[in-house]
Order: sequence, then C-alpha cells, then structure tokens
Amino acid sequence: MLWTEKYSPKNMKEVLGNKKAIEEIENWVESWDHGEAQKCLLLVGPPGTGKTTLAHLVAREFSDHIELNASDKRSYDIIMNTIGEASASVSLFGQGGHKLIILDEVDGLHGNEDRGGIRAINKIIKEGHHPMIMMANDLYSKRIQSLKSKCQLIKINKVHTNSIVALLKRICIQEGVDFEEHVLRTLAKRSRGDLRSAINDLQVIAQGKDSITSDDLNYVAEKDDTNNIFDSVRTVLKSKDPKKIREALRLEADPGFILEQITENIPREYEKPEEIEKAYDAIAEADLYLGKAFHTRHYGYWKYTYDLMGLGVALAKDETYKKFSRYASSTFYSKLSKNRAKRDLRDRVATKIGIRLHTSRKVVIENFPYFEIMFQEDDLARELAEYFDLDDAEIKQFRSRKIKKKKVKKVTRAKTTKKPTPSTKSSSSSKNSGKIIKEKVTVENTKSKDPDSSAKNDSKTEDSKDSVTPGKLESLAKTSEPRKKKSTSKSAKSMDKDESGKSKSKENGTQTSLFSFK
Repeated sequence: MLWTEKYSPKNMKEVLGNKKAIEEIENWVESWDHGEAQKCLLLVGPPGTGKTTLAHLVAREFSDHIELNASDKRSYDIIMNTIGEASASVSLFGQGGHKLIILDEVDGLHGNEDRGGIRAINKIIKEGHHPMIMMANDLYSKRIQSLKSKCQLIKINKVHTNSIVALLKRICIQEGVDFEEHVLRTLAKRSRGDLRSAINDLQVIAQGKDSITSDDLNYVAEKDDTNNIFDSVRTVLKSKDPKKIREALRLEADPGFILEQITENIPREYEKPEEIEKAYDAIAEADLYLGKAFHTRHYGYWKYTYDLMGLGVALAKDETYKKFSRYASSTFYSKLSKNRAKRDLRDRVATKIGIRLHTSRKVVIENFPYFEIMFQEDDLARELAEYFDLDDAEIKQFRSRKIKKKKVKKVTRAKTTKKPTPSTKSSSSSKNSGKIIKEKVTVENTKSKDPDSSAKNDSKTEDSKDSVTPGKLESLAKTSEPRKKKSTSKSAKSMDKDESGKSKSKENGTQTSLFSFK
C-alpha cells in the first residue's frame, strides 16, 4: 500500500499548512449546510500540495459526491450527461441534500477528447444547484480564465519544509524505522513543497529497512521544477491511459534523460519476460528517433520518441500492477560524469599523437592497444613520449608504472656524446695545438745542445762570410723579417747537417744518400 494513502489526513485538522485556505473552505461548507448557496470553489496550487485531499475531505461533509479527474474523457457531451444531470437531481440514494461535484485539473482540458469541456463547465456553474470544487495547477492558464470570475479562488501554497519533516518523522516512528534528522530534512528540501513527493521518496528508501542513512539519498532524485520525473515514470509503468501518460511526459527535461529513467525501471515494474521484451523494443525505436532528431536537427522526431517511450512501454504490459515498486535513478549519466576525466585525457593524448602523425583522433584511439604494447619498454616509451610531447599524466594512458629515472639519464648522456658542443671542440683543438708547440720546442732544444751541430754551424758561417760581400749583407739585413730569419736559420741548419753528412761519408771512404735508412 502506498504511504501517501496510508498516512493521508482523515480530517481538516490533520492537513499540513495552508491554515487560511482551510478556514475559507470550512466557512464555505458551513454556508452550504445552512442552505446558503455559494460560488464554485477553485483550488489553485502546485502538484502535491493537497488540493485533491482537501476536496475529498469536503466530500465527507455532504451526502454524496461525483468526480471527474484528468484521466477521464471530459468533452461537452460527457460532462453534460454525467455532471449536468446530477447537478439538477437529488441525492443518488434518495435522501435529499446536496451532492458535491469534483473536477480535477480543469486547466488540463485540451485536445479533441476534451473539446467543449470548458463550455460545459460554465453552463453547469450557471444552471447548477449543487456545490462544486475544481482544482488547477496553473493559476495563469488560458483555459481557466473564463472560470476565475465565476468561482471563489483559493490559493493552495507549497507545504513548508518543517511541516514536511514533522510528518516524515511521524511516519518513520510508526513504521519502526530509525532515521537521521538531516536525511529527512534533505528529502523535504528536495521535494520543494510537494508533500506527496516527499512521502513517496521516503517509502522508496525506508520500506523494508530498520534504518535509513545519508547513503540512501542516492536512490532518489531531486524534484523537477515542472513535474517530478519519478511521478512521470510511475505513470508510464503503472497506467495504460494514453491521455494520462502524455500529460505525465509534458516535462521540460531532456527527452534523453527521461528515456534513461524509464529504461532503468522497466524490469523493476514488469514481471513477465514478454512484457519486458516488448517494452525494450519500444525503447530501442524511441532511441532511434531521438538520434535522428539530434543528427538532422529536425526535432519533429521527438513526438515519436515520446509516444514510443510512453505509450509503447505502457501498452507492452497485459495489465497494470498494483504492487509497490522501488524505482531508482539511472546510473548512465552518473557514470559519464565519473569517467569524464578519463575521456578528456584520452582525447588530449589522441590529439597530440594525431598532430604528429597527421591523422584523425578517431584513428589514433582505435590504435591505442598498439601504443600500449610499445609503451611497455622503458627506452621506447621515453622516445615516444618525447616525440609526441606527452607528460607523466598522459603517459599513464598507455602504462600504469612510471619510466625509471636511470633510463632517462642514459638517453640524455647518449645524446650529449653524439652531438658535442662548440666549446668542447675548441678546447680539444687548443689541447692538440699545445702538444704540437711543445714538441717543436723540444726538438729545437735538442738541436741547440748538440756540439757537433754548433761547430758545423760556426764553420758554415765562416765559409759564408768568405763568399758573401758586405754590400750583400746590408741588403739582406734590410729586406729580411723575423719570421724569415727563423726560416733561414732552419735552412742553414739543414744545410750544415747535409755538409756534415757528406764529410763523414768522405772520411769513411763511402758515399751515402740523404734518404738512406740505417
């Protein structure tokens, strides 16, 4: 049994909130009891605030009542044949007195099935002799503008959060459920003044349990501004009335989100395998039209989506189920939000690789398994990471463990040895030039220490003095430079060496060549 029915108020004193509205309704009832005819009551307020409950409590004060709700056809002929005749007759049980006429959601009269409904209501108000209560959700609806001037308008406000919390506490105590007060307060705030929604959410998380905690709040969703998503899902899965289902799906929520919620809860409500199969076939077709709408930008396909996921799923069952079903929010979007960071990392890595390889991101993602294999080797992984400019976080896309630091140092050393800098080249060349200069100096020193060579040089200079005149010496001294003197001294030494070699060979009685080797 639904807790909204089990714990519904039994009298006006148990109704939460709207004390001023309740006083006006009680005065209206007393006036009819005293034989004073009153205007029709028009109760206007958001869903779940107790409008229908108040009407049913008022009906107990009268001998009989007749009701037409939103699920009934309310055309001109139907209203006149049912309510029109009853409003002019006595009690159905023949005891006299007044009959109360109840019309729910008069602002929802629309379409061919309700054609002429407002006109019939206006006629009954004008000609009828029985009290009438009507309910509407939207005060500013164009459909009820002609009724407002003929009715006594009573606004039903949303129930205060503290009042909802007090009722939820009483329900938990009677059901034997331990609770945390902040959990009940969260349910009350999420309901946004909708008492019926708060009680339904409490039943979802508390029925069959000994206690409820904050973790149980994940099983219920926040109330939508225009209508409760779970109320719409419940209507689709528990009803077979096309009009009621279409009205329930008149939400400002994304149709894809509604589709996911219905898809999630089909097996929670339906029991027969063939019913579940038919329902999911309708969901599959609805998803196809939803995809066409997004790809073609032709949102006229949405009407087929709504009919398939609403009427298609509802008519898949053989009969309605009277059981209580624990509905849950779809985990599809929550999983998407959790994996968003992973998807962003994947796309970022694929973009970098695609730029270097001149290919699309889609192709790169398809080849990710091959990159995972290549990234298992440290050296190759480091080279690929440097080539594609991947940081440590992006490398984790292909390998969980980090690249060892030793491997990184080894690669950097190899690079420095292969490509020496200009400073190293200049230093090595300067060292080599220094070695050459030292060798030259040592050779000259050894030559200067040899006495035979010095004696030969003296004899050579004496011979040259005899052959060279003073005029030639002066001309040579003027034209010669320091570098040339050094070269001439070297040539003189070599000539002396040749002469000494010739003299030694003459003394030995043998003639040797300059290029002979001992």
